[in-house]
Amino acid sequence: MIFFHVMKDLQNLELPRAAAAAVAGALGVMPVVVVTGARQTGKSTLVRSHPSLASHSYITLDDPLIRDQALEDPASILLQGEQLILDEVQRAPDLLLAVKAAVDRDRPRRPGRYILTGSANLLLMQRVSESLAGRAHYLRLWPLSRGERMGRGSVGLWSELLALPWREWPDLIRSREAVPGDWREESALGGLPVPAHELQNAPARALWFDGYVETYLERDLQLLARIENLGDFRRLVRAAALRVGSVVNQADLARDVAVSAPTVHRWLNLLETSFQVVRVEAFAVNRTKRLIKSPKLYWSDVGLARHLAGGEALGAHLENLVLCDLLVWRELSVPRPSIHHWRTSNQEEVDLVVETGTRLLAVEVKAGRRPGHRDARHLVTFRREYGDAVAGGLLLHDGSEIFCPAEGVVAAPWWTIL
Repeated sequence: MIFFHVMKDLQNLELPRAAAAAVAGALGVMPVVVVTGARQTGKSTLVRSHPSLASHSYITLDDPLIRDQALEDPASILLQGEQLILDEVQRAPDLLLAVKAAVDRDRPRRPGRYILTGSANLLLMQRVSESLAGRAHYLRLWPLSRGERMGRGSVGLWSELLALPWREWPDLIRSREAVPGDWREESALGGLPVPAHELQNAPARALWFDGYVETYLERDLQLLARIENLGDFRRLVRAAALRVGSVVNQADLARDVAVSAPTVHRWLNLLETSFQVVRVEAFAVNRTKRLIKSPKLYWSDVGLARHLAGGEALGAHLENLVLCDLLVWRELSVPRPSIHHWRTSNQEEVDLVVETGTRLLAVEVKAGRRPGHRDARHLVTFRREYGDAVAGGLLLHDGSEIFCPAEGVVAAPWWTIL
């Protein structure tokens, strides 16, 4: 039997979340705030411990009696308080109709009256017909960023990089108090709070991840769709974990898993709706080149992806680690930036392209310790293609040096940015 050993210096320590400020801001404006994200990202902890929500009554639909009441008489749930936290609302989708009706009766509308959490994307669930448009602010709580996991409650330098000319990036990066890290170790931890923060050894994390997958398959997934063959679905999940950072080819996945392409399409949608996988769409602005328009596949938690794939650390997992930080940052930015990848028919590619307003940031991730000019060539091509709109090219690597391998490109250790 494996016992879970919690590090003494971390026990009962609540990690500050970068999303806390965004929640506070939304509560002051909108009558409903919806916090969604994968199970075990810390949604309940965030809302129950948030100072702005101290006067809210807490109700969870994980309680069978509460869930039955919400399914039979949703409006009666709202009689339990003027200000409510409703946890795991995807378990009773009709409750959203009751919330909408209560908000519409409220004149003038009171900001911050209801806060809802859900382990599925309520906007993508087929059973949810009410989006609360105009009444709610939606916020995704992603797994912990590196800065959050280290107790800083922060995200990477993405806003600062976009705001400055690329020539000023080296000084900006050097001025930051960064803690060196091993991406192989950190990608194994992932960002789900329990394995990333509380469990100190690999066997304990493996056991936890196994339980997480079983709970997802046997409980959460059943709320979204009926999967007749869980064995095939398990193979699809592992195949997706083995393709981190790859362009999605549903025909190849269908062949490997031995199911139909439409089934693969439906199952990938389910994984995305439940915040397990993230599809990064192609940057489709075409100036002079033919572009590949298929999305790339990543996982919202790189630790889970590595566990499902067998544990080996690949360069794609460092790329996924960088994306995870970008996702946390994007959720806190107003207006929200877009994150893409860029690939041409000539196999020129940039791992990640951040688009905010008229500004672009191109990011290439290399697991080597000393990248050279050749590693920067596609960033140079991207800058040439899109001109002054590109703030610069960022080449993240596993070494320790900050330097410029090409005009308009700054190379920096990945841990100096995240």
